[in-house]
Amino acid sequence: MTDTKAWDTYSQQKPERRPTNAAGETTWFNWTQYPDHGPGAEVLGVGPGASVLELGCGKAGNLAHVATLGVRAVGIDMSLAQLKAAEARWGDVDGMVLRHGDAVQLLADTAEDLDAVYSVFGALWFTDPDDLLPVIRKRLRPGGVLAFSQRPPVEGCYGCQASYINRSEDEDPLVVKRWDYEPERWVEILAEHGFAAASARVLPAPPGPRKVGTLLVRTHG
Repeated sequence: MTDTKAWDTYSQQKPERRPTNAAGETTWFNWTQYPDHGPGAEVLGVGPGASVLELGCGKAGNLAHVATLGVRAVGIDMSLAQLKAAEARWGDVDGMVLRHGDAVQLLADTAEDLDAVYSVFGALWFTDPDDLLPVIRKRLRPGGVLAFSQRPPVEGCYGCQASYINRSEDEDPLVVKRWDYEPERWVEILAEHGFAAASARVLPAPPGPRKVGTLLVRTHG
């Protein structure tokens, strides 16, 4: 099974973003798996004229919001199904560019310097950091921000793990790889790859039955 097939399947399962959030906004940024929870695009520290790249943009809800800030907002995803859904919903947003392909390859091939790179449950979770972090570091401007979020690791399960995308009951799930580390280990990994002033923390889940928080990591080039 290929990653592309897995993410096309995931696209069919993932619900569409609501027309508006709790504040009545038509675009917004959400780092966590919970609606109307956690910090927003201010984590990226960018303003008008900046160049921003999202790795694993999916249906591009976050990317569309970044574009409304007056930045050049580029998103890359392996799944054409995801990108088609993004184009259908956000195709008229100025400043947003969608690209199909592999995050490591795109960063290796581009000559564009970036003010911020981010991933929300995206490529930073599903790509070997030893492959991805060096090419991010090369393209990130001095002082630029790298930020990403994902689920915290299961206790005792660190490094490369199998992640399953379910299909119908009579089909085996599709398997992709993900990389899970504790917050303090992410800080070490980023330092090993030349990033500075890294911070990593688990944002608690909002009040309610679900207790799994969100790992949020931020660092500078």
